[in-house]
Amino acid sequence: MKIGVVGATGEVGRMMVQLIEEFDLPVEELRLFASKRSAGSHIKYKHTELVVEELTDEVMSESYDYLLFSAGGGVSKRFSPIAATAGNVIIDNSSAFRGEEGIPLVVPEINGHLLENYRGIIANPNCSTIQMVLALNGVRDFGIREIVVSTYQSISGAGRKALDEYYNQVEWFGKGYDVSEKFEQSQKKVFEKPIFSNVMPLIGEIDPETGMSSEDLKLINETRKIYSDDSITVYPFAARVASEYSHGESVLVKLEKDVDVSTFIEAVQSTPNVKYSQDIVTPLEAAGSDITYVSRVRKMGKDVFMIWVVADNIRVGAATNALRILAEHRRINQRR
Repeated sequence: MKIGVVGATGEVGRMMVQLIEEFDLPVEELRLFASKRSAGSHIKYKHTELVVEELTDEVMSESYDYLLFSAGGGVSKRFSPIAATAGNVIIDNSSAFRGEEGIPLVVPEINGHLLENYRGIIANPNCSTIQMVLALNGVRDFGIREIVVSTYQSISGAGRKALDEYYNQVEWFGKGYDVSEKFEQSQKKVFEKPIFSNVMPLIGEIDPETGMSSEDLKLINETRKIYSDDSITVYPFAARVASEYSHGESVLVKLEKDVDVSTFIEAVQSTPNVKYSQDIVTPLEAAGSDITYVSRVRKMGKDVFMIWVVADNIRVGAATNALRILAEHRRINQRR
């Protein structure tokens, strides 16, 4: 296969390259693309160093078996249609196409059937959405009426620059500086306030009509699209916390049918790559894993359950889901 990775020098792009190796795909040619500024850099793949190429119209007009995009919505909107016109299959990690009618929003364990005989742009859902819909997928047979979710999202979800900002603040603290004061003196900032030893109760821009953030709205709209069920009510609150990798989520779900705790847990575990644990699983323990972990299952009343969900946002919430889409598309369509 010939595979291209767009945005290869970013946090998720580098993980995509790593996972192509881990998935042991029969890759004959792997091409890496990034901005002109990053072109010429090297990324390790197996036993060699691949040179990153500049992303251009010309290279996107070539033929690939799969193109993995993780370079932001603007880049995706600019270059994905060019690649699609050339007949390629594009798996896009940005939010650019998730809400567009006719473009599948895919978590393979849930709606992989949408990939059959499909070519063009495939949207990869948001990281916080992916782990939540995986955790709740098995209980859909009982009818999901409402979901109340509070997220505890890691710094890496905002990218490498966000992590670097956090590490700088850790260093300031270690040297005895006032972190807030040093932060105010900083020129370029990812976050509006220091993330070190802090919680940000906002991710993304606020919608003036609803007061919800763009991250909140993703949890509503993407959940309904992935489940193909607009009747589900979702009440989200997305927050950023001072952990490096893996998102945590407190999820309350109201069902149409009443079941006991053991039946609920059995249903949760029926979805591939979802694991229930009697012990508490924290973001630190989930980092580096391709499993979505569910713990602290509690029955709060008739038809109502609460759970704790945690998964590595760079892997499960982005790169791993993209590679699982690729693998499932290849399997369903029997591509070599």
